[in-house]
Amino acid sequence: MSRQEILEGLKSVLAPYTMDKEALNSINDETEFIKDLKINSANLIDIIIDAEERYEIEIDPDSAEKIHNAGSCIDIILEKMKEKA
Repeated sequence: MSRQEILEGLKSVLAPYTMDKEALNSINDETEFIKDLKINSANLIDIIIDAEERYEIEIDPDSAEKIHNAGSCIDIILEKMKEKA
């Protein structure tokens, strides 16, 4: 799965949690979840759980702490998918 494919899937994971739909449509690696997408920090756990389900992976707490923007999230998803393979 490519970074772009994961990014597109990530949009659907993030959609229920962001108020800024315009920012979501222009998401890139640098897009910060809290600052740019106006996602409540409490919802980050829900986003991680949804991403785990979507990509059939498990994100450990240490990896979860590193998720702050779309790029870091994609990196961790790719890493966990590779570990699983």
